[in-house]
Amino acid sequence: MGKPWFRVKRYGFGAGLPCSWEGWLMTAGFMALVLGSSILAEQHAGWRLAIILVAVAVFCVITRVKSDAPWKWRWGQE
Repeated sequence: MGKPWFRVKRYGFGAGLPCSWEGWLMTAGFMALVLGSSILAEQHAGWRLAIILVAVAVFCVITRVKSDAPWKWRWGQE
């Protein structure tokens, strides 16, 4: 699997901030795609929604795969 791009949260479910430059690059690309779709598809709400939904799904899948541990609910204990 290689080195992790994201660390899991200590409290709650899912991943937190990126822990490598690849994670930061992916997060910046995701943000640019979402903001760019809002600007470019301003007149077409359906396309904008489709682009954002696909981007969120891909981001979540890659984040889950590249996390340092499985996602589960955490209460702060390791």
